[in-house]
Amino acid sequence: MDKVRQLRLAKDAMDRDWAEPGLDLDAVAAHAGYSRYHFVRAFKAAYGETPGQYLTHRRIERAEEYLRGANLTVTEICHLVGFSSLGTFSAKFKARTGLPPTEYREKHVGRGAALIPGCYAMLWAGGFRRRGDEGQAQESNSGEAC
Repeated sequence: MDKVRQLRLAKDAMDRDWAEPGLDLDAVAAHAGYSRYHFVRAFKAAYGETPGQYLTHRRIERAEEYLRGANLTVTEICHLVGFSSLGTFSAKFKARTGLPPTEYREKHVGRGAALIPGCYAMLWAGGFRRRGDEGQAQESNSGEAC
């Protein structure tokens, strides 16, 4: 398998699993058949950024979509897109977009379709945790019940 195709498989895995908070560099590198260190170098040479930078950009892009279209709190969005720290999420979001998440939402809400209720966005994104074996979704902190 050629090197470009191997890197593309790894990039596809990151595109598919971007929301996983513990997305492991070793597992992604294994998709490409590289050690983690060689993978980082090869990925950066091919795509112009490290796998970590690429993954952060993907997560921020998805957060922008949620901020524009879903009635979720910034904290809920932070966790949905795979960040475990609200501070890190906010700092990276501002560095990428020029605005903190709350200001981004204020600037962009109302320019398109109505906001999707947070509970539906959470269900679609797989953000609800299941209780036991009952399979009942928990309510989001946005104030809606589905």
